This record gives sequence, structure tokens and C-alpha cells, in this order.
Amino acid sequence: MREEANIQLLVERIASLGDEQAYKALFRLFYKPLSQFAFSIVKSWESAEEVASDVFMNIWRNRERLLQVQNIKVYLYVSAKNISLNYLSRASRTQHFSLDELEVDISGGYATPEQIFISGEMVKKIEAAINQLPPKRKMIFKLIREDGLRYKEVAQILDISVNTIDVHMAQALKKISEVVHLHFSR
Repeated sequence: MREEANIQLLVERIASLGDEQAYKALFRLFYKPLSQFAFSIVKSWESAEEVASDVFMNIWRNRERLLQVQNIKVYLYVSAKNISLNYLSRASRTQHFSLDELEVDISGGYATPEQIFISGEMVKKIEAAINQLPPKRKMIFKLIREDGLRYKEVAQILDISVNTIDVHMAQALKKISEVVHLHFSR
């Protein structure tokens, strides 16, 4: 209980006085735990530390509004989560690979030219089906299937319910399965 009172006092000093010493004390208290939390999302220490730093930059920039925050711990962790998710979203759009980093499996299992053609054709049809989805449904599908986010995370990012995410995913998968079914029923 005493720790919470001390934290609240730091928050009040930051918000009311712009007290840099109080800000540094809050930073020292939460930087490491927030970095560890962010690491659990972004899976990179460098990025996790950047996320924690961004949280504190936002705290300082918006210090006047800190008194409106009910629970500073929850606020810090939610901020770290949101910044981490935004980081992952940006990273997935700009991810580049070096040929040196790719692992090549040269074990047996060779496909015939016909199998390669059919597989490539199927991939193109699935991609076309995904691209024909309505924009919001397409975004939800890509966040979940390509970026690996959970339904709950996508719901928080887009500020909609998990049930809405579920409906969009069901409809997207139905549309894609129709395309696959048409391809194989020829």
C-alpha cells in the first residue's frame, strides 16, 4: 500500500510540477518491468527497450493528463502493450529478409512440375480471395493469420468486440473455402 502511495505522489509531482526527479524515479521503477513485458510481445530486447522508452516519452509529453489516470500501473502496461502491438504491425509490413538468414531444406520430397503448378495456382486463388474481402475483414484476417495476433489483441487494436472478430474471421474463411472448393470441384 505504501508503494502505491509513493507512486501516486510521483505521478502528482510529474503532472503538477513537471518534476524531472519524480519522472526519473518513476522511470527507474517501471522501465525494466515494462521492457520485460514488451519483450513477451515483440520477442526482441532492443525493440522491447524502445517500447518502454516510448511509453515514458508519452508520459512526459502528456504529463498534464496524468492526474486523470486511475491506476498508473495499468496505464503503463496497457500503453506498453499498445505500442508493442503497433510495433509488430509496422514490423510485419516492413520486414526484410537477407538471403544469408534463410534456412534451406534440401531433403528429399521433390514435387513434380504438375504438383508445383497446381500448388502455385491454388496459392494465387487463395490470395485473390483474400484480396476480394471487404477492407475491414481483410485487415482482421491478415492481422490474425499473417501477423499471428490473437482475436483479443485484434479486438483491442480495432476497438471492436471479440465476437465481431470471430464473425469476420468465420466469413473470411467461408469465402476462402468456397474458392478452394470451386477449384477442386472442376
